[in-house]
Amino acid sequence: MDLNRYSFIEFLNKQNIDIGLAWWIDFIATSSLLLLISYLLAAVSRTVSKNILIKLSKQTKTHLDDYLLSSGFPKYISRVIPYVFLFSIVPFWIVDSPTTTSNVTLLLNVYGVIVSIWIFRSILQTLRSFLLTLDSFKDKPIDSYVQVFMLLIWIIGIIVIFSILTGKEVGYFLTAMGALSAVLLLIFKDTILGFVASIQIAANDLVRIGDWVTMEKYGADGDVIEINLSTVKIQNFDKTITTIPTYNLISDSFKNWRGMAESAGRRIKRSIIIRTSSVRFLDNRALEKLYQIERISAFVSERSAAIEKDNQAANSDKSLAINGRNLTNLGLYRQYVENYLQSHPKISNQLTVMCRQLPPTQFGGTPLEIYAFSIDKEWVKFEHLTADIFDHLLAALHYFNLESFEISGVNQN
Repeated sequence: MDLNRYSFIEFLNKQNIDIGLAWWIDFIATSSLLLLISYLLAAVSRTVSKNILIKLSKQTKTHLDDYLLSSGFPKYISRVIPYVFLFSIVPFWIVDSPTTTSNVTLLLNVYGVIVSIWIFRSILQTLRSFLLTLDSFKDKPIDSYVQVFMLLIWIIGIIVIFSILTGKEVGYFLTAMGALSAVLLLIFKDTILGFVASIQIAANDLVRIGDWVTMEKYGADGDVIEINLSTVKIQNFDKTITTIPTYNLISDSFKNWRGMAESAGRRIKRSIIIRTSSVRFLDNRALEKLYQIERISAFVSERSAAIEKDNQAANSDKSLAINGRNLTNLGLYRQYVENYLQSHPKISNQLTVMCRQLPPTQFGGTPLEIYAFSIDKEWVKFEHLTADIFDHLLAALHYFNLESFEISGVNQN
C-alpha cells in the first residue's frame, strides 16, 4: 500500500505539482476515503446493534433493553468500530510525516475518550430509567446519583484528554487538582452540598418523589416531581413549578404531608362561630322539641334525668334557670355535632373525633371547632366532604335556637 501511495505522489509530482502540495493532495484524498469508510462502518454497526437490541427487547420481559435503545446506546457503541478501524490504519494512512502521524493519533485518542464518555452516559441514563420503574427506587433521588457519576466521568475524561494532549501523566493533573482543591471546592460548592443533601435525604427518607411538601419561604406548596443534584422541583397546585436548592431541604424547615397521606385520615379542623347572645339555658318546653332529634334523644333523656336528680338532691330553686345544673342549647349542639361526626360513614373513628369550644374571637362570638379526620384524603373529595358536613351543621343551628356570628359593617366588595 505504501508503494501505491508513493507512486501516486510521484505521479502528481510528474504533473508539475510541487512535492509538498502533492503530499497534501494525497493525504486529503486518503483521509476523505477513510472517513467515508468510517461513516459507512458506523452506519452499518449502528443498524446491526439496534436490530439486535430490538430483537432482544421482544424476547425478554425486562425493559432494560428498551431503555438502552432510547438512551442512544446503539449510536454511541457504533462509533467504536470506526475508531478502531482508523486507529489501526494510521501506519498506512500517512506517508513520511511523523508529526502528522502523531497529531492524528492524538486526535483519535481524544475521540476515543469522548466516545467512552458517551457510552458511559447512555448506560447511566439506562440505569436511571430502569431503576425508576422499580417500586423500591422510584421515589428515591436517583437523578442526583446519576449526575454525580456523570460529573466524575467528565472530570476523569477531561483529565485524560489533557494528559493525551500534553503528553504528561494523569498523576500530574491529579496533583495539580490537589493544589487547586480550595478553588475547586469553591467552584463545585453547590454540587458538593447538593450531593451531601441527596445522601441525607435518601438515608433519612426526608422527601420522596411524589410527596406533597410545603415550604413557605420559597412559596412552594405541591408535589415533588424531581430531585437532582442541585435542585428539587415542586409542582404547585396551580401547576407552576418552584425550584429549590437541594441543600435547602436540609438547612431549612419544610412540611411534608406524607404522614397524612399514609395515615388513616385527613384532618378536618374548621370552626363555626356562634353568636354568644343566642346561647341560653333550656327549659322543659325546649327540651321536648330536642327529644325529637334522633342523634341526641338518648343523651338528652339520660342527661336530663341525671340533672333533675342532682337538683332535687341539692334542693335547687328552679324558679330561676341559673340555679342548679342546666342543659344549654350550645352544649347539646356540641353533643349533636360529635354524634353526627361519629356516625358519618366518611369520618374515621380510628382517629380523634371532637367538637370543642375555643376562646372568643377579637370581633366577638364563640368559635365551635370541628376536629375530625376524613377517610378520603384526595383533595377534591376531601373539600366536598368538609363542605357537606358544614352545610348540615350550619343548617342544624336553627333547631337549637343558635345563630352564627357575622361581622356587621364589613365591606364585602
